[in-house]
Amino acid sequence: MTTTSARPKRASRRVLDGRLLLVIAWVVSSLEGFDLAVYGVSVPALLQDPSLGVDPIAAGAIGSMVGLGMLVGAALAGAVVHRTGPLRLIIASVGVFSVGMLLSAAAPSAEVFGVGRLVVGLGLGVALPTVNAYVADLSAPARRSRNIGIIMSGYAAGALLAPLTGAALLPETSYRWLYVLGVIPAVLVAPFLRRLPESPAHLLRRGRTDEARAITERYGLPEPRNHTSRPGRWLGLAALLAPGVRGATLLFWVMSFCGLLLVFGISAWLPSMMQAAGYTLGSALLQTAAMWVGVGVGVIVGGHVADRIGPKRVVVLAFLVGTLSLVLMSLNPTVWILYVLMFVSGFGFIGSQILGNAFIVTRYPDDLRASGLPWALSVGRLGAIVGPTLGALVLSSGLSTQWNFYAFAIPALVGAAATALVPQVRVRQK
Repeated sequence: MTTTSARPKRASRRVLDGRLLLVIAWVVSSLEGFDLAVYGVSVPALLQDPSLGVDPIAAGAIGSMVGLGMLVGAALAGAVVHRTGPLRLIIASVGVFSVGMLLSAAAPSAEVFGVGRLVVGLGLGVALPTVNAYVADLSAPARRSRNIGIIMSGYAAGALLAPLTGAALLPETSYRWLYVLGVIPAVLVAPFLRRLPESPAHLLRRGRTDEARAITERYGLPEPRNHTSRPGRWLGLAALLAPGVRGATLLFWVMSFCGLLLVFGISAWLPSMMQAAGYTLGSALLQTAAMWVGVGVGVIVGGHVADRIGPKRVVVLAFLVGTLSLVLMSLNPTVWILYVLMFVSGFGFIGSQILGNAFIVTRYPDDLRASGLPWALSVGRLGAIVGPTLGALVLSSGLSTQWNFYAFAIPALVGAAATALVPQVRVRQK
């Protein structure tokens, strides 16, 4: 994302430059990462809170509420983004998931806590795909994957902060403060969100050609093109399921299902899985932190590599790395090997989904990107619902601890296969 030296037109004078735009998008992504990971960090303390009366099965159900909210939120984003534009959705979503975090912090019962997590999921469901598609719209084609990798390293940083904060505060301090802390950055970044530029692809769809041209000139972008006359027909699904596009769309949905099953299942249960394998809570949280460091490094490096060799190969590799890491973890390796595996596995568990988003937004053309990613993530949220419940069932089943890892290795392998089979998109010109 570069800024040209030409004098911008009036429509774009007040918008932030390319680097500041990436910084703001990075902060929003970090909020998403913290809000997602904080639940897994708080689960051990949540299970000990007599005021809520939560058991492992109920904790798994509450964890799935975020996935349910994200399913609805992502579908909503895919259905309305062509009317509202991505910028308005991003601003609204930050407010929604902040309210959900505060509700979770003050919840007097398990039911209210679950509602809070549902609201968090609704906001995240809108924010995650919209921020990715928005950054892709404002990135030069040769830098889309790396820019998405850069902003999503913020997602990893926020998720990393959750176990580090938990290790510092728990169990002496109430886990509820973790949810309050997750709202503070949202308040700080709110004034800057309104200074972001609108997507030029959306402006072109709305007939605001001069404004779209001014922003493309400011950011050194090629002019967006509309390939379909009604990309929002049938809530955006008609164009995504048209001939030449349908095969890629369906495989993207499978890929996202597997990726989000891993993200939410691992995020919700990894500390508990490591405790079941014989590690202390503090050690389990530090191992989780090592995984999130691996996510941050992996998505930045993976984004750069994806711009050179294509995101498809990188996403397949990430899924396979996740599969192998889980199998090796099940063998109860020594501590130093485990930390290495945790670091590498971050690229596999979470990086596969993040870079999968980059694959989706670079494979679809300009006018399908804004709805293609939200719908892929909406269908994929079924995996986000299955993941925490799957982890809870396996942990409560009495099976050997190895099955805690095998249960997630299988969908990682399926995700690699689905990604490898994604064909080229061939859109019929309008």
